[in-house]
Amino acid sequence: MVDIFKRYVLDHAEVSEDEFAILESASHIRKLRKRQYLLQEGDVCRYHCFITKGLLRTYSVDDKGNEHIIRFAMENWWISDRESLVNGTPSKYNIDAIEDAEVLLFAKADMNMLMDKLPVFKKMISDILDKSFITSQNRINEVISSTAEEKYHNFVQRYPQFALRAPQAMIASYLGIKPETLSRLRNKR
Repeated sequence: MVDIFKRYVLDHAEVSEDEFAILESASHIRKLRKRQYLLQEGDVCRYHCFITKGLLRTYSVDDKGNEHIIRFAMENWWISDRESLVNGTPSKYNIDAIEDAEVLLFAKADMNMLMDKLPVFKKMISDILDKSFITSQNRINEVISSTAEEKYHNFVQRYPQFALRAPQAMIASYLGIKPETLSRLRNKR
């Protein structure tokens, strides 16, 4: 599990063995079973989470019990509720495992210490956050301006692994379309 994280870090930054040992010492391993929560709505998010195995989702549930998936994340991705983590407020979201999963947890205070102590790690995290912000902007634009067919086509092109691993009802929720519409679009391909 730590080897996966080490490869990831080395792909994104020049980190010495000593620096990586500091990173490793600040992390804690957590295993999740399919459908097990990493974070539940109402709880305060306390960790930055790096996924070493599995597929997770971030979602909210409306008054009618409908799930609205805002994000999928898989191996070599980070996941958390930024708003809750940064502000220390109760989360509006649930994060759970779609598949059995393993994550490395970094407490907020530990992450701040790592970024203070390791400038190269701080730069790596800054780059990741920039990319995440750009992805969020593009997702918002797509949700408000694309057809169902365009949304699905772009999703499959951008995230082929999610298209193969996530249940169709979850993909429909993520795209903001009805499962029947997704089924029709898939049959067209």
